[in-house]
Amino acid sequence: MLRPDPGVRIFLASQAVDLRKSFDGLAGLARDVLRQDPLSGHLFVFVNRAGNRVKALYWDRTGWAMLVKRLENARVRLPAVEGAALELDASQLLRVLDGIGWAHAARRTGTF
Repeated sequence: MLRPDPGVRIFLASQAVDLRKSFDGLAGLARDVLRQDPLSGHLFVFVNRAGNRVKALYWDRTGWAMLVKRLENARVRLPAVEGAALELDASQLLRVLDGIGWAHAARRTGTF
């Protein structure tokens, strides 16, 4: 189970992403689209267009780490929001990874 440290911020891209991207491609999206430093130690979460795959990327000071999840019976629906990302807390992230709806998972943090 994924349990980020309390000081880790979690950013979810608000637009679907081509999840064929690997470490460097997703780090580039964190930097260029989400406007965050991918080496900050924060967690960056991306969802594919179908909503059945999620990738989470983070830097742990020794290298990149990635969590990949394929949802079998649920779909993540990205909300129509202004800005490139939403900020989630750990419990909201777990609900997203379980495929639970956005009405119960997301809160806005402004634009990036």
